[in-house]
Amino acid sequence: MRISVIGTGYVGLITGVCFAELGHYVILVDIIPEKVEKINRGIAPIFEENLDEMLKKNIGRGRIHATTHVDKAIAGSGVTFISVGTPGKKDGSIDLACIRKAAEDIGKALKSKEGYHTVVMKSTVVPGTTEEVALPAIEKHSGKKAGKDFGMAVNPEFLREGLAVKDFMNPDRIVMGGMDVKSVHALEKLYRDFTCPKTKTDIKTAEMIKYASNAFLATKISFSNEIGNLCKKLGIDSYVVAEGMGHDARIGNRFLNSGIGYGGSCFPKDVKALTSESRKIGTRLKIIEAAEEVNDEQPLRIVAILKRHVPRLENKSIAVLGLAFKPGTDDIREAPSLKIVKELLHERARVKAYDPEAAENFRKVHKNVDYCLSAKDALKDADACLILTEWDEFRDLSDADFRSMRKKVIIEGRRVLDKGKVKGFEGVCW
Repeated sequence: MRISVIGTGYVGLITGVCFAELGHYVILVDIIPEKVEKINRGIAPIFEENLDEMLKKNIGRGRIHATTHVDKAIAGSGVTFISVGTPGKKDGSIDLACIRKAAEDIGKALKSKEGYHTVVMKSTVVPGTTEEVALPAIEKHSGKKAGKDFGMAVNPEFLREGLAVKDFMNPDRIVMGGMDVKSVHALEKLYRDFTCPKTKTDIKTAEMIKYASNAFLATKISFSNEIGNLCKKLGIDSYVVAEGMGHDARIGNRFLNSGIGYGGSCFPKDVKALTSESRKIGTRLKIIEAAEEVNDEQPLRIVAILKRHVPRLENKSIAVLGLAFKPGTDDIREAPSLKIVKELLHERARVKAYDPEAAENFRKVHKNVDYCLSAKDALKDADACLILTEWDEFRDLSDADFRSMRKKVIIEGRRVLDKGKVKGFEGVCW
C-alpha cells in the first residue's frame, strides 16, 4: 500500500519507517526543510535502537521519501496518518493547533484528488477530537463528505521509547477505530500480517483506549512509588516487594519498580489532559489526580535523601549519571532529571552530568552544567553521585570506579548497581 505520514516526530517517523520495512511505500511530511533533508539522507533525527539502519535500508530500496509538500504526499498515497504533536498547555489540556493545521492541509490536498482516501489519527488526542476538530476541518477545506468521499479512523500508538521499533513490529495489541467500514478495512489491510489481538471499534472509543491505558500505567507506577516511600521508612527493599506482588497474574510485574517517577512525552501529558478534560465535563478522576500528585513530588525525594548525607550542597560537586527519562532514548521531555538538576543548581551545587545519548538535549535546558564524556569523568572528585537513568553501562560500574570520588555517597533513583560490585549505596525507595 501507499502511505503518507504527516509529522516526523517520534511516532510519525517510527510508523513510517516500520511500514516501509513491512513492504509499503511511505511518504513522510514535515514542515522543517532541514529535517526532511536529513531523513532523505538516511539520518534519523531521533535516537532509537535500529531506527537509523532501518531508515537507510528502506531509502535505498526506494520505499521512503520525505517532503515538505502535503499535496504531493496525499496525491501519492491512499492512506494518510496524522502524527503531529499535541503539546500540553498550562491548564493541562492539549494544544490542537498542529492537528487543525494538518487537517486543513489534508483537506486542501483532497479537494483536487479523485477516489476514496482514508485519514487516520495517530496522534494522541482526547476523545471527541477526531470527529469534532479534524473531520470538520477536512470536510470544510476539501468540499467533500466524510464517509462518502474520504474515510476517518483512529489508530492509537502504544510504543515504548527505546523499544519503539520492536513494539511496532511485535505489538501486544492493535486498536482500529473507524467511522465507516472502508476506513477500518484500510487499517485491517495494513495490519493483516500481525497476529496480536485486534480491537475494532468506533473513533471515540479508540481515542479513550489510549488515554485509559496510559493513565492506568501511570497510576500503577505512582502506587509503586508510594509503597516504595513507605518501604524506605520501614527498612524494606521495595523491589523484593514488587517481585512478590508481580507473581500475581492479576497484578503482573511490569511498571512495579519504584523510583523517581515517570516522565517522557506520554504519561505526564496524557494524565494531565485526561484530568483536564474530565473537569470540563464536571467529573473528577480522583485516583488519577492522586497519581499525578505523587509523581510531581517523587523526583525531589532523592535530593532530600542526598541532603541527609551532604546537608550543605553549595559548591559541592554532584555527579549525575543519566539524564534521559529512560534508557534507549535521547528524550528528556518531563524527565525527572530536569527537576532534580534544577533543585541541585538552586542549592548552588556544581553538577557534573553524563548521559550516553541525552546530554545535547539536556544542554538546551541547562547550560550551567558540566557535561562529561563518561561516567568515570563525572565521578572524579565528586562529593556525591545520583543515578537517574538505568543505562546498561551503569550496571557495569564497580567499587573501583567510585574510588575517584571525594566522598562516597551514592543514591540510586533507579535500580541499577550490582550489590556484588558496589558497596555502600542506597536507593530512593529501598
